[in-house]
Amino acid sequence: MMWLTAAVVLVAVALVAYSLITNPRYEWDVVFSWFLSERLFSGLINTLILTAISMVVGIVTGVLLALARLAPNYVVASVAAFMIWFFRGVPVFVQLLFWGFIAAIYPRIEMGIPFGPEFFSIDANTLITPFLAAILGLGLNEGAYMSEIVRAGLLSVHKGQTEAAKALGMKRGLILWRVVLPQAMKIIIPPTGNQTISMLKTTSLVSVLAFPELLYSAQMVYSSNYKTIPLLIAASLWYLAVTSILSLGQFYIERHFNRGSGNRAPQKLSTLFNPLKRSQPPVQKAQL
Repeated sequence: MMWLTAAVVLVAVALVAYSLITNPRYEWDVVFSWFLSERLFSGLINTLILTAISMVVGIVTGVLLALARLAPNYVVASVAAFMIWFFRGVPVFVQLLFWGFIAAIYPRIEMGIPFGPEFFSIDANTLITPFLAAILGLGLNEGAYMSEIVRAGLLSVHKGQTEAAKALGMKRGLILWRVVLPQAMKIIIPPTGNQTISMLKTTSLVSVLAFPELLYSAQMVYSSNYKTIPLLIAASLWYLAVTSILSLGQFYIERHFNRGSGNRAPQKLSTLFNPLKRSQPPVQKAQL
């Protein structure tokens, strides 16, 4: 049965590969001519910048919200819970549109003392550029998800670790930085890597703000030459390439933070894309 299943899968793969190679409508010559083009490459750079900044905003926001959720102050914990509920509940596409059209609600952004003198005022359209709107939309949405990831990691550390550190006279901030976080990272890193890869693909939604990221750059090209499918394939190849690099980086980071742990990450790259090999428990030898 195993050999029959493998044969069926191989035949299906061969048929798909044959279709990809022989179907002239894919226009592979057009795909590879635009794959390394300056317009798509500049869009890729913007996508990487957007991904990096949004993840930094998301991680910082997530850590702050997670600490606020765990705070003994009921008001602080409630406000943090509300923010997480709101930013996780509203689709990121809607949040991007909201930040893109923020000037419709607040034509001018003002800073000053409430009911008092005004210190600073600027036009909202001037301040909230498409790039900043994209950062706010993606970063705050990511922060809501990261807060739950960080909170789960912090709660996974046994309370005895904190109590022992307090007994040694360590302060709360030092305990968090030197005792709790290093152990929580084993729980935090894997989903954070997945969120980073997801963020890379989510940046394609920013095309609604006319920000020239990778997908929008491809759209601008095929709107003029009408080579829609080849341009989408070229953009997809870039997404796949960067995703593969991020997956490789995640592999090494996980292995670093799992050193000395009983549940160790795979030590060989060959196990990265082989879930069966990763999930098999070690064989226990019988003791005579």
